[in-house]
This record gives sequence, structure tokens and C-alpha cells, in this order.
Amino acid sequence: MADGGDIADIFVEGTGGVRLHLRGRALDAAGIPVLLVHGLASNAALWDGVAAHLAALGHPVAAVDQRGHGRSAKPDTGYDFATVTSDLVAVASALGWQPASDRRPVVAGQSWGGNVALELAARHPQAARALVLVDGGTIELVDQFADWPTCRAALTPPNFNGTTVGRLRRMLRAAHPDWPPEGIEGTLANFEVLPDGRVSPWLDRRHHMEIVRHMWDHRPSERYPRIGVPVMLIPAEADSVPSARWMGSKRDQVARAEKALPVSLTRWIRGDHDLHAQHPAEVADLVHAAADPSTFNRS
Repeated sequence: MADGGDIADIFVEGTGGVRLHLRGRALDAAGIPVLLVHGLASNAALWDGVAAHLAALGHPVAAVDQRGHGRSAKPDTGYDFATVTSDLVAVASALGWQPASDRRPVVAGQSWGGNVALELAARHPQAARALVLVDGGTIELVDQFADWPTCRAALTPPNFNGTTVGRLRRMLRAAHPDWPPEGIEGTLANFEVLPDGRVSPWLDRRHHMEIVRHMWDHRPSERYPRIGVPVMLIPAEADSVPSARWMGSKRDQVARAEKALPVSLTRWIRGDHDLHAQHPAEVADLVHAAADPSTFNRS
């Protein structure tokens, strides 16, 4: 992998003064900036492989720990889409990546982060120059679950009480033998390591479920016609999925997005939901391509 330079840990103020942590690379580079947005219960470090490749390609890059996640503050409120998208506007502004300027970033989001990126473009039309939605941005949970109680039961996070960091690392390596080391370490960074070696998710369970509820209410399909920037869709073609119906629902959601988005391009990648951790170079190359408007004129 090309050298992407050192990581700079930066703290900026989000909405309401909430302290947000960023992992920055090559922030003084002259290329088009890229803002990376993680998924639910994830963290900025899971983008490390992608960020290194993008920095080597000349992009200034910042991956944000969204509120409640990673090393960012854990406020009691503000997990709705209006607030988390305002957080991203504040992050971009703090970095000098101003709306409607030559320094507008490409915004790439994964899973819930993809839905957040889409909502950013709908609420703040000048904030991004393009979107990259990595196995996200098209998620409408109402298509996948019969009702909210069913959704809530299925998406309640597991209990990690008693799990040590060593055991968790071994479990991750066994489950993802083809992931590069930065993907495994980035996933471990979803957790705080306690003094006795046990792990605890950075994201509080109550806030986790609050975000799931906001996702249940979110309707990306209602936003698509309002998106005024090009959108690169990168859905995962999974080898193992909960059911054939789940994969069928994803295909339907992607097709709906392709039909309704004014300008879009889809590139399926075979792999896991965390494509950015599993295939960082491939995802980075697509983010790099999305920075060039002519990419969307080619099929």
C-alpha cells in the first residue's frame, strides 16, 4: 500500500459545542478533500486503509468519529439526522472545506453513515461536491422488517460483557481472514479497552437504539430527487447474508436509488458489509474517481 502519511488527531466543535474527534491525513495536500463518515457503532479508524490510499493519491482526508462514537463526546441528545448532518457541516467548516467553494469535499459514508451523507446533501445542498455511499445511503428499514418491534429486536446490539480485547481480536481474525490488519484494528477501535482488559462499546446502548429508531423513520427514497450532486453507490454483494430476502431487499433499494437520483453510478463489490475495511484500495479508488465529475459521464 502506498504511504498515506501520518495520522493527525484533531478535535473540533460540532453542533451545540459537542467535541468531535477526527483522524486527518495529508490535510495540507492540494487535492480535492474527502470527508469519511462511519456507520452505526463504528468509528473513524475503520477508514484508515481507505484514508491512507486517498492521501497517497493527493487528497486531504478526514475521518470523523460521529457524536457518541470513538473518541468524540457522548452527549445525551443530538442523534437525529438533522443534528448529525449539522455536525458534518461544522467539521467541514473547521477544516476550511467551505460549502459552494473549490474546497468542498467528497463525502463518503458507510451504512448508517451513508444515510447521514445522503441527508447532508438533502439538507445542505452546497456542503458536498459528490457522495460515495458504501453499502448504505439506500437503507430503508421499513422494507426489511414488518414493524418497529421486529426491527428493534433484530438490531439490538450484542452484549460484550466479559469479552477481553484479546478474545475479540481472535474472533475478528477468525471471522474475517481476508481483512487487512488495519481493518481488524479499526474494528477493535469500536470499543474502549477497560483497565482489566475487557472491552466496552464506545456507543452507549441507549444511544445506539435511538439511532436505530431514527433510521427506522428515515426515508432515503424521498430525498433522492433533491440530491444535486453526483452519487457513487458501492453496495456489497455479500456471500453470506441473513436471508435471500435481505439481499433481494437491498437490490430493490439500490435500483430505486438508481432510478430516482439525478446523477448516479453503481459499482457492486463482492464482500462484507464493511467493504471499506475489507477492500480499502478498491473503495479508495472509487472515492478518488467520484471526485472527477467526468466519471459520471461514463458507464
